[in-house]
Amino acid sequence: MSSSDAKVPEVLPPEPSKKALTRSRKGIALAIAGMADLIQVAFLPLFGEGVASPFEDALDVGVAIALLGVLGFRWRLAAAFAIELVPGAALFPSWTAAVLSLNLTEPSAEAVTTVPRLHVEP
Repeated sequence: MSSSDAKVPEVLPPEPSKKALTRSRKGIALAIAGMADLIQVAFLPLFGEGVASPFEDALDVGVAIALLGVLGFRWRLAAAFAIELVPGAALFPSWTAAVLSLNLTEPSAEAVTTVPRLHVEP
């Protein structure tokens, strides 16, 4: 078998478990996270500890599901969700900080990973 008979893929397939983080996805996620943090601060008495605490938990679960749908699973979002469950932590914009800390992974011609060709001498 010659080296020309072997078929080697030119480009590695994208990782199936993560969605590519494009500018538009990050913008949508940032809008969701910003609105959630703004609501938590603006309606602080409603989202305080005690009887009204389920409102805060419901908002956090809704935001987590929305961000999961837009961005896919990210450990930083899981950490932000854990921080949001701490009483009193709603004053810190953890959703917005988590989304802002994510790097863009927009596919471009320069960013495509190629597989090196193997040249076998007969």
